[in-house]
Amino acid sequence: MKALIVLVVIGLIVLSCFGMYISTKNTLVQKNEAVKSQWAQVDVVLQRRADLIPNLVETVKGIAQQEQAVFGDIAAARSRLLSAGTPQEKIAANQQLDGALGRLLVVVENYPQLRSSENFLRLQDELAGTENRISVERKRYNDSLQDYNTYIGQFPASLFAGWAGFKRNDAYFQASEGAKQTPKVQFNLNDKPASQAAPAH
Repeated sequence: MKALIVLVVIGLIVLSCFGMYISTKNTLVQKNEAVKSQWAQVDVVLQRRADLIPNLVETVKGIAQQEQAVFGDIAAARSRLLSAGTPQEKIAANQQLDGALGRLLVVVENYPQLRSSENFLRLQDELAGTENRISVERKRYNDSLQDYNTYIGQFPASLFAGWAGFKRNDAYFQASEGAKQTPKVQFNLNDKPASQAAPAH
């Protein structure tokens, strides 16, 4: 009888642990999928910005053809972004693109023709809107990633995560230092309100 009781207790413990494992794994799957979904939204707006850049660069080239070094940096950074496979690679490529775009805005200050070009202003406004959207989606992605990492670090998830094939993900999307220091560019027109490049976040 004592042996039977011991076996029953052990069986209950095993079933309880198995139930906790299944519950933890299901939650990890949900949170990991949330991270992937939020990254997909970030990827969409990064692609949107990458699509806008060629037109912006061509507009600037029409007036500032001698700024080939800046154009080359932007083209290279954009190419790295589009060819990046993982979130970590895209985040690194995006930081390089932030710096290249910042240098382009410095170039614009030297060309009054650009600051009064309706085509450039339209593209600049579209880019500014996209930068704002990137900031929103980046925060949502970072929040979902933080939620996932917090859960995986708590008991009992910290015990079961490895067994279930999950690990901590530190691919947080942070603005580069260059992006934080991107200069504001004022577009002072005679009969239009001033417009300025939205700061990257």
